[in-house]
Amino acid sequence: MRVAVTANGPGEFAGWVRPLVAALYAREPETEVHVFCVPDDYATGLEAAYLRRLFPQAHVYDPGEYLRFAVGRNIAGVPEHVDRVQYLGGDLMHAARVHARLGGLATSYRYARRSDRGRLAAIFAVDDENRARLIREGWHPETIVVVGNLAIDGAVGEAHGAYGDPETEIARDGIVIMPGSRRGEVAGMYSFYLAVAVHLRRRLPAVPIVFAQSPFASERELDAAIRGGGHPRGWGVRGEIVRRGESVEIRAGGFAFPVTPSAMRVAAHARLAVAIPGTKLIELASIGVPSVVTIPFNAPEVVVINGPAQYLDRLPLLGVPLKRAAVLAYSRRFKFFAQPNTDAGEAILPELRGTLFPGRVAAVTADRYLDRAWCEATGERLRALYARHIGAADRMSAALLAGRPAVAAS
Repeated sequence: MRVAVTANGPGEFAGWVRPLVAALYAREPETEVHVFCVPDDYATGLEAAYLRRLFPQAHVYDPGEYLRFAVGRNIAGVPEHVDRVQYLGGDLMHAARVHARLGGLATSYRYARRSDRGRLAAIFAVDDENRARLIREGWHPETIVVVGNLAIDGAVGEAHGAYGDPETEIARDGIVIMPGSRRGEVAGMYSFYLAVAVHLRRRLPAVPIVFAQSPFASERELDAAIRGGGHPRGWGVRGEIVRRGESVEIRAGGFAFPVTPSAMRVAAHARLAVAIPGTKLIELASIGVPSVVTIPFNAPEVVVINGPAQYLDRLPLLGVPLKRAAVLAYSRRFKFFAQPNTDAGEAILPELRGTLFPGRVAAVTADRYLDRAWCEATGERLRALYARHIGAADRMSAALLAGRPAVAAS
């Protein structure tokens, strides 16, 4: 069986591609998997290398190779035909292009366009709400299969060492900080979260505070970002990355904070996290770790958003103020930014949004951390919220390999 996959950025590769490819190989080790990393503003450029490390038997093509393939060039390793083409992130037009060239049955995950009718054999939905939305958009119910949220399997698997992450307890009953992985986030706001860590260390001197380094952000990028101090309106602190053998730490303000590339493996032992909206919040929720959610609009012009407004800041003179206005207008559309809050229909997790100061984020985080009862009760609520999604990757891989819809998740 040959399966081609299209995907774009860090959240999709860690949350969707990783557990699905692992499930495909677990079911049929001889499966021939071809992953096309498509160009996208959410991508970091490190996605292909990340997947090759995890699955050396997979055929992985970086954005440049994909673009040459998309315009009709032959690329080494790409077969003439595949059995399945699975969309797992990015613009759906890329999956359509791969399908046009390689044939097979085309399937999507979570999203579908009206123009895809007649091309897609099935759409795998995250939950009943996702299924209902697709039906409202005109898709026939029989083409939609509810499998669950793949990101849950990715997080639970990583927490239990399924992807080779070693056991560690450096954040035992502590706080894990997850500042993001996109280049703009790292360059502009990493120093902001470093300042949060410094404030937290002064408030909670004996509590472990660990930074989770995304595998999609290089050590060189992190070091440059924190040495530079970040965006002027981030009110961050300067620091440096120090490597001691196999261990890495960030030093700033007279303190040292361990850095780990195994976010969920480490977070599984923590009491609390500080994170930005994205897949990581769902992953943390699935293993029962509550978060203080930060949505800093200190520099709205560097925020990545969907659609043409993303490029407004590149226009001369008026571009930056227009982008700021567009981002703030876009943000007002959402009652919640944290997906767990949206899924629960209430603010389970605290959301701090707007122009944020490191001291305020640290104060809220310290208050939540010291409320052990809240952390434990919230962790249990979050774990229960996503428990039914466990096994999504196995259900989806079974459907792909069988060539027919799987039984919907209950």
